[in-house]
Amino acid sequence: MNMDGATTAPELTESEEIASPEQPLARPPLVLNRRSYGWITERISGAVENRAPRWWWVAFAFTSGIAGFGLFCLGYQISTGVGTWGLNHPVGWAWDITNFVFWIGIGHAGTLISAILYLLRQKWRTSINRSAEAMTLFAVICAAIFPGVHVGRVWMAWYLAPLPNNYGIWPNFRSPLLWDVFAVSTYFTVSVLFWYTGLIPDLATLRDRATSKIKRFLYGIFAVGWRGSNRNWRHYEMAYLLLAGLSTPLVLSVHSVVSFDFATSILPTWHTTIFPPYFVAGAIFGGFAMVLTLMLPARALFKLHDIITLQHIDKMAKIILLTGSIVSYAYAMEFFLAWYSGNQYERFAFWNRVLGPYWWYWWVGMLFCNCLSPQLFWVRWCRRNVLVVYFVCMCVNAGMWFERFIIIVGGLHRDFLPSSWGLFIPTWVDIWTFIGTHGIFLSLFLLFIRFLPMIAMSEVKIVLPESDVHRHDPVVPAEKERA
Repeated sequence: MNMDGATTAPELTESEEIASPEQPLARPPLVLNRRSYGWITERISGAVENRAPRWWWVAFAFTSGIAGFGLFCLGYQISTGVGTWGLNHPVGWAWDITNFVFWIGIGHAGTLISAILYLLRQKWRTSINRSAEAMTLFAVICAAIFPGVHVGRVWMAWYLAPLPNNYGIWPNFRSPLLWDVFAVSTYFTVSVLFWYTGLIPDLATLRDRATSKIKRFLYGIFAVGWRGSNRNWRHYEMAYLLLAGLSTPLVLSVHSVVSFDFATSILPTWHTTIFPPYFVAGAIFGGFAMVLTLMLPARALFKLHDIITLQHIDKMAKIILLTGSIVSYAYAMEFFLAWYSGNQYERFAFWNRVLGPYWWYWWVGMLFCNCLSPQLFWVRWCRRNVLVVYFVCMCVNAGMWFERFIIIVGGLHRDFLPSSWGLFIPTWVDIWTFIGTHGIFLSLFLLFIRFLPMIAMSEVKIVLPESDVHRHDPVVPAEKERA
């Protein structure tokens, strides 16, 4: 039973490929029910070529309305000043930097799925890599809003760029904020190239299937003359491999650089060397949860159960379990280091995190959502139950935001001097700016699945049994396929 209540093909269809006396080492198929090349092309292209369903218009109107109000809040904040936020002394960073780190973390899963799993030759990535890459771009766009806006004078944000010395401005290259600009801009540029390179064969398919001159012209421009020749594929695979190699270190470096915003300070709970691996693991943890948050409804709405199978969900749940366990270990090490250091300020800061004014952020967000809920994935039934997986993913999405908030605000609101202690209370501008970025993110994703193939058709076809030159099993004819 899927999310929309429709009955799907039973997992027993995998028995066609599961180990037998004749094939003792055979693996379950990545595409169920022995689907053909034609079926994959029709099913994935149909989401783009057919008329937009009513639910798409309703969802897009809702998300674009939220995005519009969020942009209004940004305009109001820019014209009025950062006083519209709840910032105060000593809390100079709050929801703005929390949202920045949250969205940057969401963008990590796409490059991990596309680049690292590609280099490791994990074929199961083919069904989810396209949407994960698009999600990466949209998350980085949402994240890029906050560093420029939080400086107060948006028109001065270009000072963060690596300006030539003859300008006489002398940007501070020792500032982690400057490193953020380098890391995030490089990550976004390489991610766009990687995503677009993978799109080219599928854009050519849409170009050849287009029924109107405008669509044929537009898809033809972006397909850059792709003809599917041996030369085209040779150059494509080389470019894809090089971009995967460039993207892999970026996965590790971007969130490490973001963590330096805090680790290079002297504040308790910030001044620690475990932040880079801790932040990278947390980013992958939250990114995979967001991929499943988007792909599970898309799987149900577009009836993609034979392409995004329970096997894919199971593997992603295992990665969430692994990275969630790493994050839980990092949480434990933070408390251990605070105790072992003998520093009274560190010890107080962590007791304040657990028992202070923001105690429920730690107990609900960090402990329950990030540490305890992923432990359900030790059970195979939970990893293959869509509702349980979706519940855990929503917990992780919320928990990762709470984690960033408690790190940033929890480290600032009570520092060394009790006389300067304070609390942060968000204003309506804080709240709706954050909600507005969700509207921007979801609106961009809805536009993506409407006008571009959400699954890489060319890559999914490669993992079909008939793509193996050493295999001679017949393919089920189209007229006998399950409706």
